[in-house]
Amino acid sequence: MSIDVREAQEAMRAGRADQAVQQLEALTVSAPSDACVWQLLGFAYREEQRMGEAARAFARAAELDSRDAMNALGAAQANFESGLPAVELFQRALKLAPDNPRAISGLASALAAEGQAATAQDTLVGVLTRHPDWLEGQRHLAALRWLAGETKHFARGYQAACREQPKNLALRLAWFRAIAQTRDWDAAATILDDGERTIGNGQAFIIARLFIASESGNRRRAEELFAQTSSIRDEVRDIAYIRHCLRNGQPEKAESVALGFVDTGSVSIIWPYLSLIWRLRGDARAQWLDGEPPCIRAIDLDFARSELDELAVLLRQLHTARAPYLEQSVRGGTQTDQQLFFRHEHVIQTLKVKMQAAIRDYVAQLPDFLPGHPLLGTARGQILFAGSWSVRLESQGFHVTHTHPKGWISSAFYVALPDQKQMGAAPAGWLRFGLPPRELGLDLPAIMQVEPKPGRLVLFPSTMWHATAPFHDGERLSVAFDVAVPRR
Repeated sequence: MSIDVREAQEAMRAGRADQAVQQLEALTVSAPSDACVWQLLGFAYREEQRMGEAARAFARAAELDSRDAMNALGAAQANFESGLPAVELFQRALKLAPDNPRAISGLASALAAEGQAATAQDTLVGVLTRHPDWLEGQRHLAALRWLAGETKHFARGYQAACREQPKNLALRLAWFRAIAQTRDWDAAATILDDGERTIGNGQAFIIARLFIASESGNRRRAEELFAQTSSIRDEVRDIAYIRHCLRNGQPEKAESVALGFVDTGSVSIIWPYLSLIWRLRGDARAQWLDGEPPCIRAIDLDFARSELDELAVLLRQLHTARAPYLEQSVRGGTQTDQQLFFRHEHVIQTLKVKMQAAIRDYVAQLPDFLPGHPLLGTARGQILFAGSWSVRLESQGFHVTHTHPKGWISSAFYVALPDQKQMGAAPAGWLRFGLPPRELGLDLPAIMQVEPKPGRLVLFPSTMWHATAPFHDGERLSVAFDVAVPRR
């Protein structure tokens, strides 16, 4: 391996994919038949979110070395993420690496994206029959079944797997989490009951029961379990305790636990709760965190009606699910899968470029660097996306209050909206900031409300609670994304 290739690898490991791209592109000129160089270039392009170029680099690597499974898998994944046909490419990768879980899961995703949802499920079932403890495969299968509208028995794969491996704690807890997301507390408790009979009592089961008691409103049982686990440092337990204290009028206790997360990797989940706590207590740190005024900006972008219409046609084609993902905030609509901005279509790439320009302008107008702040205390560098998707809401559709813990800056861009009569009286369909989750029962008003308009982009801190009000009738079609925390 040449020194230049090693330098490119070091740049990749150090998070300098842009530097690696430059080095590797030069190497493709001096060593055009080196499959290793093309493979590394594919990975570097992928880190830079240049998916079309990544697909071409991996394809060239596969031409030069057709026996390398990583070349085949890289080409398949890049094509899939670009919105291009990828089933045959994943099948080719599986011939080279029959047990590669990424290739199996990728094939299932590609089949589903290309309209073969039943075959996608069968693909996963075949593997899970032999390997029931493949947790990612079980999660993927449950998600495919839920999206297909099978909301009652979507998690039956977990059930069968636990019959095969009754003492597998990780498998049972994954099943519990899948059911708990539906808030079917009785079914979730039954999973724990059976697990304790076969595995025995343990901390994981106690934390799971605590979660049920707290989220289902069984205050007495929750307080018993919180007292029983007071010496345990567990993220699920502590977040459940913060929520429990907020429900029961104890923001001071909630704050004492929440502040313990500030210097940890989980702080992005906690900032939104600190906002609620400080607002309830009249603490000036609420304005420090959310901004005074809030760092929320509505921008009416230069989109012709024909451009929005063309975008809307494509987005509607991508909304193939029959239900939203369990973990998502959508009610009365659907959300697309995969990174929307990775797709190859010209209309998507044009949208991405305009979004990036708007983000750079938003960042340039932010207040000065503020150490320790989740928005202002971050390096302001390259614009990459932690996620990008479309949401299509129909009659009475809305988003429940939520935040985006994987993002730095979040967004809503409106593509198509009902007319005023269909929408209903304001604030029907509006974007609302600062409202607490309904299940916490807190009496706090919205900090700000923004009216949606076709071509309007709203940018805001990812730590900020946001929701949408239901609207009367019609279609509300939008694009959203999270800007990734910039690399230092």
